[in-house]
Amino acid sequence: MSRQNQPARRIQGPQSALTDFLASHNISANQIRLDADARRRAAQQGQDGQQNGADAGTSTAPITLDLPSPETARLDETEARTRGGKRRKAEQTAIDKIKASKKFQRRKRQVDDSEDDDDLARAIFQERSAPLPGQMENCAICGKRFTVTPYSRAAPDGGGLLCTPCGKELQQEGGPPKKKPKRATGGAVGRRRQQQSDILDGTYHRGAKPLMTLCIEKLTKHIDLADELGDLPPMIIDKIARNLSKHRLLDSRTLGLFLTPTAEDVHVYDGAKLSSEDLIRIFQTVPALKNLKIRNGIQFKDEVMDYLLSRDIELESFYLHGANLLSEEKWIQYLQEKGRSLQSLRVYFTDKHFGDGVLATLSTACPSLKRLKVTHNQAVSAEGIKNIGQIKTLRHLSLDLHKKVHPDIYVSLLSEIGYDLQTFSLTRVPDIDNTVLDALHNNCKSLQKLRITDSEVMTDEGFARLFNGWENKPLRFIDFQKCRQLDAGQPRENPDNTGLCSNGFKAMMAHSGRYLVDVNVHACRHISAAAFEEVFAADKVYPDLKNLEISFCEEVTDFIVGSIFRSCPNLHELNVFGCMKVKDVRVPMGKILVGVPNALGMVIEGDDD
Repeated sequence: MSRQNQPARRIQGPQSALTDFLASHNISANQIRLDADARRRAAQQGQDGQQNGADAGTSTAPITLDLPSPETARLDETEARTRGGKRRKAEQTAIDKIKASKKFQRRKRQVDDSEDDDDLARAIFQERSAPLPGQMENCAICGKRFTVTPYSRAAPDGGGLLCTPCGKELQQEGGPPKKKPKRATGGAVGRRRQQQSDILDGTYHRGAKPLMTLCIEKLTKHIDLADELGDLPPMIIDKIARNLSKHRLLDSRTLGLFLTPTAEDVHVYDGAKLSSEDLIRIFQTVPALKNLKIRNGIQFKDEVMDYLLSRDIELESFYLHGANLLSEEKWIQYLQEKGRSLQSLRVYFTDKHFGDGVLATLSTACPSLKRLKVTHNQAVSAEGIKNIGQIKTLRHLSLDLHKKVHPDIYVSLLSEIGYDLQTFSLTRVPDIDNTVLDALHNNCKSLQKLRITDSEVMTDEGFARLFNGWENKPLRFIDFQKCRQLDAGQPRENPDNTGLCSNGFKAMMAHSGRYLVDVNVHACRHISAAAFEEVFAADKVYPDLKNLEISFCEEVTDFIVGSIFRSCPNLHELNVFGCMKVKDVRVPMGKILVGVPNALGMVIEGDDD
């Protein structure tokens, strides 16, 4: 077979961007090539004809153009139309895949449910198929060809990109603003401040964060995409609730994530954004509720309590913070109707709507009550404390009252219920004296937690009498902060040894130091350096002590801090704010020293072995 009779071979490969552009405008590359070949042949024939005419003196042959036949033109047009149809079909297939993806559904919820699916899917397709920086593109306004850069602006209708002149003109006409640049994080200083904040919040963790913490932070960041929490353990759900409340993300929508019909515990750590209807929804959704905790429950009003009374919910633990719009009458009604199952009642910041009448109801209406905490209260008086003495089942008592109460009232209270008390907490009681300490010594045999703060009358001798020969087992928690002599004229002179001083501190550590976990002697500034050195001597070990607060104890030195770290092998955090003699301390590995007065920052986290 001759070469001329062999069939032509069609070899196809990847098409260039120019070929795609010409095909989209119904321009045939083959037609352009045939036209160019025809012009070259015509020019060549013209030159040959002129040369022959000059040589032979004859007329020049007529010039003819070898144009493609109509059949060839129709084939080229059909090929271009087929190529365009394939492109549109591929584009539609890609759009259908986008509409079926989960990312498209999330994007639709974020933007607007009413937006047309095809338009939104096409916009996502255009974002994905947008030219990359360095490629050539035609301006959507002027049609001028330009090089795409990372700063090329998109057309207002989303139909492509704009060249630099058109983009500037659109910006001057008030077009969509550019994205703001990311704010600098502050570098090492910003990281150090965040670390200090985490330490003071009690959330600091040395090294990499646990995977669970990272997952909770990621969920908090994208909580608007969550539909439910599933069957997570209660501890994980509680941590998620705390994290949401910390970032003020708990509202009517996110509250539903924590309400399941089978749950027995509901903890709302920040209810500032919740309405009364949201609080009622808790009792509607969780019929098996046993333990309720609501902080910043501003909208917990009488109508919410009325709904709770109408339900068959028997709470065992009731924690309510900031419900200062709830009347005292509703409190009494609730206790009378639902108090039989109540074992723990903690009420914070109720102003004048939780008073002596409510406390008088507890002894008869709540036969199982074991824990009572009333803080930041302006209504409870000495009469209410006498009523507390009638609750024989009480094991944990914490009071923070605004009204002054004579020390004899507390002495009488301890004589009534002190024998079985495990927690006794009196906060901001400047007027109580040594008689209360003597009543604790004589009546309390089961205490584990003791707090008495801001006393200006108790003396070092009274504290020493409390612990010397006390039949009570060693305490686990002690808080005597700001029990000190308060004299604006001569604050460092203390002839009567007012407050917790050296002898009381040594007696306290001798009695309970072996089992103490948390100690707070903040601002007990008359504890001497010799007393600290004796308590934390080389032969003394306190294996359970984890948190120690000795801020504004002015006699604390570098040597004392080093002795504390040696005597307390499991100590986690030591606070030394205001201890100006602490200057250069070597902190052991994993220990946290807070409040060092130096230029490096308020926190030093040790790495020495």
